[in-house]
Amino acid sequence: MLFQDETLDHLFPGNIKIFQKKKGYRFSIDSILLAHFVRLKEGQKVVDLGTGSGVIPIILAKKAKSTEIWGVEIQDELAKMAKRNIEINHLQGRVHILQGDARNLVNRMESEEFDIVLTNPPYRKIRSGRLNPQRQKAIARHEIKGSLTDMAKIGFCLLRPKASFYLVYPAVRIADLITCVRESHLEPKRLRLVHPNMEKGAQLILVEAIKWGRPGVEIHPPLFIYDLNGQYSEEMRSIYSSTTEFSRKSGNVKIPKV
Repeated sequence: MLFQDETLDHLFPGNIKIFQKKKGYRFSIDSILLAHFVRLKEGQKVVDLGTGSGVIPIILAKKAKSTEIWGVEIQDELAKMAKRNIEINHLQGRVHILQGDARNLVNRMESEEFDIVLTNPPYRKIRSGRLNPQRQKAIARHEIKGSLTDMAKIGFCLLRPKASFYLVYPAVRIADLITCVRESHLEPKRLRLVHPNMEKGAQLILVEAIKWGRPGVEIHPPLFIYDLNGQYSEEMRSIYSSTTEFSRKSGNVKIPKV
């Protein structure tokens, strides 16, 4: 059922449907990029920390049919919406939504049982920038209910040795990111910078870190969201079509402001 204050968006036409609030938290292109960056194998066990409306677990479940995926969301309203999104995409039994504080997962899940932990954490410190008056957006964007350090520590606890921790984060905070994950014994192994287009500096960074990994990092070529005409780049079109046929309907998913 679509409520009056919601939209039903077709992220990939005929394949993924997502309920979202018209004025509350709405996922951005960073979630799509993170899901695409993950190296996922059949049969792996995955947890998404701060899953929001559940878009990342849904994309991953479409990519690998035998994965078991958990999405953890602290906001009750978003967790309920994520469950509805799981149902409308017919993924019950494969994707599970857990409502609660990710910082308490060590008391609710077995340690070292996951192959992949991923997160699209809040980008801003509490006293950094204007706090959004809309509470859903404020919690999603500011470190009110959890920080990058919190997510890294949780990831370390939940991951098996040599398993992968993935995240997307503002490029401007790359020093904080590297310091944080290494202090949590998660060694960065793959990095990719994301640019709005070829004429603008990096805005986001995608990272894969390995629990107890050895030093040494692979720097991928930059990813450009748009071409100089303001249309999606060829690679972005490929990212969309890797799940299903690209559609202009996906064009309403914007790169987040950081």
